[in-house]
Amino acid sequence: MNEYGDRSRSHGIPKEVLEAQAKALELPIHFFNSTWEAYEANYIKNLKQLSQTFSLSHAVFGDIDIDSHRIWEEKVSHAANLEAVLPLWQGNRRQLVLDMIEVGLEAVIVSCNQQMGPAFLGKTINGALIETLEAMGVDACGENGEFHTLVVNAPFFKNRIDIAIEGASVSSNYNFANLTLKV
Repeated sequence: MNEYGDRSRSHGIPKEVLEAQAKALELPIHFFNSTWEAYEANYIKNLKQLSQTFSLSHAVFGDIDIDSHRIWEEKVSHAANLEAVLPLWQGNRRQLVLDMIEVGLEAVIVSCNQQMGPAFLGKTINGALIETLEAMGVDACGENGEFHTLVVNAPFFKNRIDIAIEGASVSSNYNFANLTLKV
C-alpha cells in the first residue's frame, strides 16, 4: 500500500476493494504501507513474516517476460528463503489474455497511462477491447505498464465484487479510477 495505507501502490486500488477481493477468494490478506524508497526492504520484511506465519515455501508472481521484474522477484523471494514461481513466464501475451477471458475471469482497467487516456478506466477486458488496444500499439496484457486491472469476478470467486468508479485522478502521467464498493 502507499505510505498512507489507503491505496495499492501501482494500481491505486482502495484497501476496502482489496479486502472484498480477498473475501471473494476466501483467502487472508496482508497489507503493509511503504514509500517507493523503502518498498523493497519492507516487502522482504513482510514476506519473511508471512512465510513464517503460513509456513510458505514459494512466492507466486504474474510477470510474463520482463527480465528485470523476474530478477527482482527472485531476489526478494530468495531474501525471504522462498522460491519464486512465475507460471506465466514466456507465455504468449495475447493468448494469455484470451485464455483468461475464456475461463471466465472478468477484469476491469483501473489505471492507465496518458497514451490510453482516462476513457479506458472501468472498461472490461474482452476480445474487442484487446483489438482496440493492439491497434493503438498497447500490449494486450498491459505488460509494459500501459494499464493495470482489477479482477472483479472469476470461477473461483465466492461472489462478484461490485465496484463503482466515481471519477478519476491523475498522478505521474497515469490515470487512476476512484473506486468504491457498491452497497
